[in-house]
Amino acid sequence: MGSISDLPVMKKAAAFLDSMQIPFEMNALSAHRTPAEVESFARAAQGRGIKVIIAGAGMAAALPGVIAALTPLPVIGVPIKSTLEGRDALLSIVQMPPGIAVATVGIDAGMNAGVLATQIIALTDDGVAARYAEYRAGLSQKIVKINEELREVKFDYKTN
Repeated sequence: MGSISDLPVMKKAAAFLDSMQIPFEMNALSAHRTPAEVESFARAAQGRGIKVIIAGAGMAAALPGVIAALTPLPVIGVPIKSTLEGRDALLSIVQMPPGIAVATVGIDAGMNAGVLATQIIALTDDGVAARYAEYRAGLSQKIVKINEELREVKFDYKTN
């Protein structure tokens, strides 16, 4: 994450990865304030066994793009709402030049970044794939249960 102030959003990604039993690192790195540390992190990530990087940033949101420029690993950008309702961060992350890709989730969508990282890792890890499939099945069951509960909600003109 670009700053400790990003932690509330990035904790959602961490919690999802944790629930999927995927080991991960958490670091505060700033593309503007600690560029040497960002470069060191990005260049060494693959050698440390990292498979995908989630990078959250607000405002100018350069961190995901800088990391993507320095590593062959997939990078998922999380635009964080700080100024301009997060639209500045969203555009900074999603508008990458050809050849440097950053997958981008919605503003403050830390959990979806964790989900996407899990899907990527599940391509080559059967254990993660099984846990993710179980999670997805649980999502379906939640909707089935909600619809059962909605049947009990009564209105004069409700037809179901």
